[in-house]
Amino acid sequence: MLTSTDLLRLPYTPDLTEGGIAYACRSLACTYGRMDASPVDRLRRIVGGVAAELAFRRILSEQGIPFKVLEAAPFTQADRYNVSLGGHRCDLKSFLITRRQQITLIRQDPARVLQAPALVPLDQFAAEGHKPDDLYLFAFLLGVVAAAREDVDKAMAAGQPTWLVHPLPEGWARPANWLPLEKLALKSECESPITVEIGGQDAEREFVTATLELPPKKRVPVEQSFTSLAYIHAARRPEARIGLHSPSRGEATIIPAHEWGNIWVYGMDILLTGWLTHEEYRRKAKVLNAGMRTMQYDRTRVKNLLVPMAELNPLAPLLEKVKTWEMEKRSLAVSGSSRSTTSP
Repeated sequence: MLTSTDLLRLPYTPDLTEGGIAYACRSLACTYGRMDASPVDRLRRIVGGVAAELAFRRILSEQGIPFKVLEAAPFTQADRYNVSLGGHRCDLKSFLITRRQQITLIRQDPARVLQAPALVPLDQFAAEGHKPDDLYLFAFLLGVVAAAREDVDKAMAAGQPTWLVHPLPEGWARPANWLPLEKLALKSECESPITVEIGGQDAEREFVTATLELPPKKRVPVEQSFTSLAYIHAARRPEARIGLHSPSRGEATIIPAHEWGNIWVYGMDILLTGWLTHEEYRRKAKVLNAGMRTMQYDRTRVKNLLVPMAELNPLAPLLEKVKTWEMEKRSLAVSGSSRSTTSP
């Protein structure tokens, strides 16, 4: 059983959010929405999840705990990478907590997170590619977001970073016909110049971006070759409409001034709770139907499996064991090399 002394606190720095945003933008073209989740909400969760993974890797490096980075298993996103500890693939499941009152209570008493369920979406758990000794690790990221327009304005007025994005519709992001976006151009109706970034894929499905300075009310052609466009990012809040057009996509797509979302996550703390192997989780888990309230969610969007967080294994002994495994492996390698050099 886990106790509050088993929790590992990881410090949060803004570069974790930056790394999360970079990944979220790259993966936008190949991710999918769960139920009625908005694209911007989904992006924020991706940002938070990647930030937690990067913080975990950082603490492993700082504590001298050997690990490898592996390409993701088939059941995860295509360009995602997992940490391997002692040859065991790790899947870090992190939960973003954004309600200020809840954050305050957890920071006052971190043991509150042990009352939460350790959730794994049922479709992910049931997918192919798992091994019984794969590891599930669980974490909470405490951080606020500025989602509403007035909250974005307050963040900007306080000098806080923002990252405004508009995910583009299916016809741009995942076109039925994989053909170049010929004569792609953008136009801004803002009264002053605005810098934007567009991101998508080229003909070989490689991720590409282009940064453009849009003067007021002037059409700007895009020189970079794109076959799909997943998002457009604005360096500041546009006060008027911005349009994109390519003859291969028919009529222009017009983005109103109010349809920009801020996906910056203002992280405070990350709490690592515990772990189970895939097989241990299977034995302990119960089904939680969609639409249920948990500590992490007002309403779960998909069917999950759950294990009480307090029934996980503590992380510290696992990390010490990984050090021991690595030392034993090196010792065996040295002794084997020694025998090979002395043999006739």
